[in-house]
Amino acid sequence: MFDFFRKPKGTGAGVTEQQVRDALATVIEPELRRDLVSLNMIRDVKVEGDRVAFTVVLNSPGAPMREQIERESRAALSKLPGVGNVTINWTANVPRDRRVSDQSRLSVGNIIAVASGKGGVGKSTVSTNLAIALAQEGARVGLLDADFYGPNIPMMMGVRQMPPPLNERIMPTEAHGVRLVSIGFILKPDQPAPWRGPMLHHALRQFFNDVEWGELDYLVVDMPPGTGDVQMSLAQEWPVTGGVIVTTPQDVALADARKGLALFKQFEVPILGIVENMSYFIAPDTGKRYEIFGHGGGKRYAAEMGVPFLGEVPIDPRIAAGGDRGRPLVVAEPDSPAAQTFRELARQVAARVSVLNLTRRQEGLIGLGDIPVLSS
Repeated sequence: MFDFFRKPKGTGAGVTEQQVRDALATVIEPELRRDLVSLNMIRDVKVEGDRVAFTVVLNSPGAPMREQIERESRAALSKLPGVGNVTINWTANVPRDRRVSDQSRLSVGNIIAVASGKGGVGKSTVSTNLAIALAQEGARVGLLDADFYGPNIPMMMGVRQMPPPLNERIMPTEAHGVRLVSIGFILKPDQPAPWRGPMLHHALRQFFNDVEWGELDYLVVDMPPGTGDVQMSLAQEWPVTGGVIVTTPQDVALADARKGLALFKQFEVPILGIVENMSYFIAPDTGKRYEIFGHGGGKRYAAEMGVPFLGEVPIDPRIAAGGDRGRPLVVAEPDSPAAQTFRELARQVAARVSVLNLTRRQEGLIGLGDIPVLSS
């Protein structure tokens, strides 16, 4: 009832909302290298007395640079006379690859292909843990098992069947917060898929066009190993936002990884980065580190090719056990070092997707050689 004694909104102790925005305009987003205000990342600025509150809209869930943004924002505001308590709220708005919605009927923000040059390097393990880790960060995620010859995703995700179709649309099942489709739900456990190119292409098209995926921020596609029909069909028919290459440290795996990367480049699919799986083993009884398959090959190859290196996943028996039981490591052992690696992998992939989309949006479609390489 005594509102006329109160100071006008936004004046506080001489501090205005515009002054707050001007101060935050000096804070540079580490990955996009532009200030927070021009990137429209600052919302809902409120000033009451010496109290300042605002919301930062991140461009990827679990943004790895969040702590730096908070630290530098508080430092910038501390230079304003009269600013006392500062409250920062956080939200995320995943930038969409507009080509996906423009060139397809999908309500999917981004398509991420996980590939390898050869089998046995842990590609499906990376796909499942990546998809779940993205979902754990708050994103809407789908996982498409496109490894038609070896569909292991249903076992790894702990599901045996999909729901019945609805209105002539294929309905995905859901596990660990991720929507999932696989040919493994249709084939019997011991039934092979002796399909040639046209059948593989038709099946892949059905999994994209006839599945009721709903609104997704990311659709992670677990590719078959090699550089065959499925890889070419995906790259030719759908705009893939970016590819992740999985390898192990030894030269034979790296030699095949080169072919996978070359195929992506041939079809102008940006490389989000390389993951070195089975990088090392820490003996649980002694803590001694063993580099069973060698070490550092993935990192050296990434540097040689000028693409990001996303990290080293250790050999951990719990990774294989979790896949066999249908509880991937990021669910079964979320505090383990390997699970932390998968979560950091998810954050880096999300950040690179965001940078790629925002760069496209600001400058028009960019060439493969112009893709920004982010700091790790």
